[in-house]
Amino acid sequence: MAHSPVLIGTRGSALAVTQTTTVAEALAALGGFEIDLVRVRTEGDVNRAALSQIGGTGVFVAALRESLLRGDCDVAVHSLKDLPTAPADGLVLGAIPERVDVRDVLCARDGLTLAQLPAGAKIGTGSPRRAAQLRAARPDLEIVDIRGNVDTRLGRVAGLVEGAPGDLDAVVLAAAGLARLGRLNMVSEYIDPAVMLPAPGQGALAVECRAADAGDDGQLAKALAAYDHPDSRLTVAAERAMLGRLEAGCTAPVGALARVGSDGITLEAVVCSDDGTRLMRRTAVTAERTEDAARALGRQVAEELLAAGAGQLTDLPAS
Repeated sequence: MAHSPVLIGTRGSALAVTQTTTVAEALAALGGFEIDLVRVRTEGDVNRAALSQIGGTGVFVAALRESLLRGDCDVAVHSLKDLPTAPADGLVLGAIPERVDVRDVLCARDGLTLAQLPAGAKIGTGSPRRAAQLRAARPDLEIVDIRGNVDTRLGRVAGLVEGAPGDLDAVVLAAAGLARLGRLNMVSEYIDPAVMLPAPGQGALAVECRAADAGDDGQLAKALAAYDHPDSRLTVAAERAMLGRLEAGCTAPVGALARVGSDGITLEAVVCSDDGTRLMRRTAVTAERTEDAARALGRQVAEELLAAGAGQLTDLPAS
């Protein structure tokens, strides 16, 4: 008897379909089953307003989760940085594949770096986190709020895409997305995390499924377990626990980067004022390499930031 294919839910953007296809092919190879992609339109795809105005965290996720819970798909693939930190009833992160480059990148006209851009140059980003850290590094630049897919954003940069408007000097994007689209040739500079800490979970994908499917002994559960990358799971657990304790979403000017090394898990985080005039950084380490320890580390860093007054820098709870 033929088995039904495993249905993999994805947003419809080129980047989402590309990264979902990579996940689907890996799961199919590990589980020995057929797969079909199911495209789902989300609020973030339909509404072109600023993310902070339409709900921020979750606007790219809710419709995919509803499809999972209805049984329209068996697995949903998200950019992990888009995923709300609160758990979703009935759903679990079945796998977090190995994380790729976490850095933000500059795509600038004439191959310029951030330091080489002239005073008054226009840089596009839709991220308050990137905008605040850009203003901190280069207060003489003009930050322009933009939306759109990767190609639309790249087309805003003078000379990068033939026939496009080219009304900006540069845009900032995630290295991971450009790598998945094969567009790293557009990068003029990989921005050091010392200058710009990435979003919590940046560079990682989340493969979400129904809790019952992850807990059974079926081929999908086995494939998800084999696809999971333990160190990547630890780093994003620390970063997301920090974000969750701050009660901040993906539109908050908050950056975080955890690393797993010989001394355990290290977490560095930053909270910025929106105008970039004030930045507060904290770093902590735990020797224990478990998910519980990673989450405890994230909460510890958040508590230290709140105790130092991070709530006064941006819209965070004071305690």
